[in-house]
Amino acid sequence: MNIVVCVKHVPDATADRKFESDNTVDRVGVDGLLSELDEYAVEQALQIAEKNEGSEVTAICIGPEGAVDAARKALQMGVDKAVHVVDDAIAGSDAVATSLILAEAIKKIGVPDLVITGMASTDAGTSLVPAMLSERLGLPQVTFASVVETQGDQIRAKRDGDAATEVIGATLPVVLSVTDQTGEPRYPSFKGIMAAKKKPLEVLSLSDLGVDAGQVGLSVAWTAVESTTARPPRTAGEIVKDEDGSGAAALAGFLASKKFI
Repeated sequence: MNIVVCVKHVPDATADRKFESDNTVDRVGVDGLLSELDEYAVEQALQIAEKNEGSEVTAICIGPEGAVDAARKALQMGVDKAVHVVDDAIAGSDAVATSLILAEAIKKIGVPDLVITGMASTDAGTSLVPAMLSERLGLPQVTFASVVETQGDQIRAKRDGDAATEVIGATLPVVLSVTDQTGEPRYPSFKGIMAAKKKPLEVLSLSDLGVDAGQVGLSVAWTAVESTTARPPRTAGEIVKDEDGSGAAALAGFLASKKFI
């Protein structure tokens, strides 16, 4: 089985994140890592490959030069090879442009039996790319899967909704997005880290994919951040002394003022 897993390099949530002057996320001046939700996609890709002898898993990522770390992490986890699409024109691209680049990259390496993504990225959180990707590839989509089972060319996925749980069946090829309920991602072993250094990692540009630079980037994005406001500094907490038994009333009044009760 030929499997492609889409991964994204995102700013570390624990770092001091900030925006550029054009209100795009600073992806160069902050530490980044493989999106946590995409780690679940990588894990599912590897589990499915392990159950289907002879399978190959390819990771695809888009972003500046540093974004290659996301692809390397996927290789360390066990992915067979990776593709990194890097081009200055990509900066500021939204979900529409991202899905276009991913689709063309997938077509270039050959449309696989299964395309797997995370349920969303931890920096944007739109959950739009999987659906757009399935449309561009002309493949059915199965999204927000919490349990995935495969048998031959058949796939079954459980999707948990607010009011009910659905079980969806489909015939490969499909685009599949998975949630963080599918099982803990594996940690790269020392052996995996060393082996990743010898695995193929192809770097492609927009011209390699036949994508016009005018189709991507901030200038043609359907959505944009108009303004940002820095988070205010933390203030000292309020201490309520319960010397005369009025502490409980003061606490209740504070919670009520904040609409917690």
